[in-house]
Formats: sequence, structure tokens, C-alpha cells
Amino acid sequence: LGDVYKRQIIYWSLFVALTIGEILVVFVFKLPKKHIVRDWVEPAFEAIIIATIIRTFVIQAFKIPTSSMEDTLLIGDHLIANKFIYGTHIPFTDKIILKITKPKRGDVVIFRYPKDTKLMFIKRCIGLPGDIVEIKDKKVYINGKELKEPYIYHKDMRIFPRDFTPRDNFGPVKVPENSYFVMGDNRDFSLDSRFWGFLEYKYLRGKAWFVYWPPTRWKIIKHYRLN
Repeated sequence: LGDVYKRQIIYWSLFVALTIGEILVVFVFKLPKKHIVRDWVEPAFEAIIIATIIRTFVIQAFKIPTSSMEDTLLIGDHLIANKFIYGTHIPFTDKIILKITKPKRGDVVIFRYPKDTKLMFIKRCIGLPGDIVEIKDKKVYINGKELKEPYIYHKDMRIFPRDFTPRDNFGPVKVPENSYFVMGDNRDFSLDSRFWGFLEYKYLRGKAWFVYWPPTRWKIIKHYRLN
């Protein structure tokens, strides 16, 4: 979801331009309501205000740029995310209000990449606060029990030792409070908690909902309930 930052710049530039336009036509030049310029500016301004409320607090569209969630999500998939399910973020702050629920094991979550918050990532929630997570020869263990994962996809059958890479053998580690351990479904080609650490709650931005484009890929994204 790395191109989100560029789209945000374009979006907010348009928002500022329309806001300035609204101020000019209504308060500076005081154009009459039926003036052709005001007829164009006011509906556009009202539309972007509504769109801003929706994309800030309700839902938002994202595009998948990498293969880290294959075969669940493919490169080029466009999806809609539920932005309020894990709480509403107050813009330009880390404050979260109106939390409906917390991520569950198996949820596909969207979040700001902790190492570079300009980027948005999408992964599956694997470890919850307090869990002991360990990976042995590509198999995930939660609190000593193997996690059955019907969604994972392996492209590389090689198994590397932990002193070479944490990809196939990792931990055990305990997930801190208010944090999560997330992984891509395409386990062999995913930059996730194995490499950059735990995901703090404050970086969460939503829960993946459904793929809306391309039409051949229309589907509700499945969030597995994993014991």
C-alpha cells in the first residue's frame, strides 16, 4: 500500500484548493448563489467535505502493490477497509476513540508501517498481547501449540536456520501489551513482524473488508477465527 502517501498529498491538495475557492466565492467576492462559478465550486466543496468525513472515519480504498498477501490478495487488487472497527483516529494525533473491538487472531489488518509511517501495510494478525510466538521450520506455534493456517502460501520450500534469517525459524518471543504480531500470507516473501518487530495498536488503521476491483476478483475478505 506504499502509494497511499502520494494519493494523500493529491487528495489534501485538492481539499485545500476547494476550501480556498469556497472562501473566495462566498466571503471575498460574495458571488450570488446562481453565479456559474459558485454553482461549480460549492457542490465540489460539499462533496469533498463528505468524502473527507467518510475516508477519515468510516471507510477507505487501498491498492495492493506487492505479493506479500498472496493468494488471499493479489498485486493490483483494490480493496475497501473498515476504518472505525478498531477505533477512530483523531487526525494528526495518535489518539483513538470509540473502539468497537480489538484485532482478533486471523484478522487481515491495515496499518502504518512502524519504521516509516508514510507507508501503509496489510498483513494478517497472528499473535495477540501476551502470546508466546515461535516459528519452527515455517510452522507457527502460539503458546506452544501449532497454529493451523489454511490461508498460507509458500513459494520457497527451502528452510533456513534462525542464525541466517528469521523467516523460517524465529523466537520464541512474547507479544507486549497493546501490540500484535502480524505476518503476510505469502510467508516466504513478506516483510512483517519477523523482521521489524511488533505492531503497536496506535498504528492500526482498519480491517480489510472486500475487494472491489478488478471485477473478476470481487469478494469479501475472509478473516479466519484461529484458536
